[in-house]
Order: sequence, then C-alpha cells, then structure tokens
Amino acid sequence: MSAISTKPKARKSTGSNVVDLCVPGGSSQAARQNFAPSKMIKCVQDGLPIEELDALQAILDLPMETLATKLGISKATLRRRKVEGRLDPAESDRVVRYARLMGQAVTVFGPEEPAREWLNAPQLGLGGAVPLEYAETKIGAREVENLLGRIEYGVYS
Repeated sequence: MSAISTKPKARKSTGSNVVDLCVPGGSSQAARQNFAPSKMIKCVQDGLPIEELDALQAILDLPMETLATKLGISKATLRRRKVEGRLDPAESDRVVRYARLMGQAVTVFGPEEPAREWLNAPQLGLGGAVPLEYAETKIGAREVENLLGRIEYGVYS
C-alpha cells in the first residue's frame, strides 16, 4: 500500500514574470526577492506582455471574457492587445492588482483552489460583496486586502 501525500502540489509556473511573482508557488523565493518594486513599476509602466493576462486568467480560472470585463478591457480592445502583444500601463496595473489579491488569498487560505473560492464568494466582511467584483476599483481592492489581513491575523471586527 502506498502512502498518500497530503502536501499540496506546487503550481507549475506559467512562464510569465510579474503574475507568477505575485502568487506563492509560481516562482522561487529567490526570484521574488530579486524582483525589486522598482522593476515591477517599470514593467507596469512599459505595459505587460499579453502572456501576463493569460497567466492571470489561468491562476484565477475565469473565462477570459469575464476577466477582461473585470479589468475594464472591452472585447475589441482585448483583440487589439492580443495582436499588439502588450497591455497598456493602466491595464497592466489592474492585472497586477488582481494577481496580488490572489497571492494574498493563497497566503491566507493555502492552495489556490480555496483562495479562488473565497475570492469568488460573497463575504460578510465586505457587506456581502464578492471580492473579485469589489476589486474592480483600487479602493475596493484595498478593502479586500484589509479583510484578508484581518482574516490572516484573526481580527474579525
């Protein structure tokens, strides 16, 4: 009889840089430490490659149309970005916003699946709002981050 491992499998890296660096399990700890905030800012200002959007879509396990809507990208713009191969800085910033939220949720809840479930379910701490919907604005994303921080440290008020 073979032993069954209960250790969660590490997520296979999608090959992207920024999204993988935001979510534990995607890149090595050394890679995360060597990726300075100034480099992240420069990547966002230059516009992320379209592969980063694909990586975010895979991590969040959302249909691309749904994710594009949450990121404020129309169907026509999405098609254009795929041809161009690059997102603009504002779109890139929103991709990083969602990747960081997923990363924080993975840190709090463990494997990606429970983190995804939490991000897609109404939360009392957000007045019944769904975190991924709340995060469509910077202020909403900050509130989701705050709630995750309170959960992580056991502060429920």
